[in-house]
Amino acid sequence: MLHYATLVGVVAASLVVAPAYAKSQDTILLGAAVSLTGKYTTNGEHTQRGYDLAVKKINEAGGVKVGDKSYKLQIRYYDDESTPARGAELAERLIQQDGVKFMLGPYSSGMTKAIAPVTEEHKVPMVEANGASRSLFTNGWKYIFATLSTSEQYLASAVALVAENAKDLGKEVREVKVALAFENDPFSQDVRAGVLEDMKKFGMEVVIDDQLPRELNDMTATLTKAKALKPDMLIVSGHSKGAATAIRQISELKVKVPVLALTHCDAADVIGQFGEAAEYTLCATQWAPTLAYSDDLFGSAAHFAKLFEETYGYAPPYQAAESAAAVQVYADAFERAGSLDPQAVRDALAATDMKTFYGPIKFDDTGKNIAKPMALYQVLNGEYKVVAPSDFAETKAVIPRPSM
Repeated sequence: MLHYATLVGVVAASLVVAPAYAKSQDTILLGAAVSLTGKYTTNGEHTQRGYDLAVKKINEAGGVKVGDKSYKLQIRYYDDESTPARGAELAERLIQQDGVKFMLGPYSSGMTKAIAPVTEEHKVPMVEANGASRSLFTNGWKYIFATLSTSEQYLASAVALVAENAKDLGKEVREVKVALAFENDPFSQDVRAGVLEDMKKFGMEVVIDDQLPRELNDMTATLTKAKALKPDMLIVSGHSKGAATAIRQISELKVKVPVLALTHCDAADVIGQFGEAAEYTLCATQWAPTLAYSDDLFGSAAHFAKLFEETYGYAPPYQAAESAAAVQVYADAFERAGSLDPQAVRDALAATDMKTFYGPIKFDDTGKNIAKPMALYQVLNGEYKVVAPSDFAETKAVIPRPSM
């Protein structure tokens, strides 16, 4: 897949190892190892494009003022090839050879977990937007800060929504049967843990609990069991590939499931790829363009979505939005720190309390964003509509899924 650079002066490197990077004295250099090849290519591009768009907007607005001096932002990229060991190696290179003092995160929890020990060792702050695993925030790390909600929250609203609508399924809440299919990676396993915890509150029954391989190309075994056991709800988490595989094979195998809930629907473009087969799917999302969030840089969430689509030719998935917000967090911290000393910037990051088009951002002592809730889409008439939480809902969820 081709890689498009959108900002003059932003250097992209994939498999080619570039020489040490020279930057202007009037530039703040950020480093990022991002997946531009390998299994995370699609989401890696969403991540990079979010970063690039925020840098472009900040620079066009005059850059970042640190003390009495204004700086432009610039990003040094390497392709981590969707491989944790490669990501760690490139993080080391960015810090040790390219002189990067401020890191942006990669895509995925596994890649972030590989890079975080490197940034911690060198005391280099990392603002990351795509590592949601709660295990990232139980190590006592002091230099990692995440704009997104953590993984155990991803599908809590889907479980609660089914509980609220159990009578429409002809069941009492405790009679609801759930099938689980989760990729065996840190992110998806944390989503699973959160789902199990939420199901336990309602007394729901687990009838399938399948652990799926990381190259998630085939769910036939799980779906065959679902046909036999007839769960009321099927929950799948396996990044973009898992979402696409689930929609495709549920349609091909004609599996009738009253409620289907997934992660990574928009990143996998399930509407564009599968059309009617994606209808009525519930989709976890960190962000939606219809949410009532705004800031002075992008304006509203809807304005960000419009600018992103004009720039890249498609509607922004939440991975792009949370990545853009990560750059905004850095800009805010640089200005409040009044210094480019990494420790001063780290302390300013820890004190972050800001509103963005992506939502509120405030970090706890572990670096998690504790201010922003998750949301839940449903695919209705070929569009994503927010159906939970109720405070942000555009419309009522359709439960159960009509026979298709």
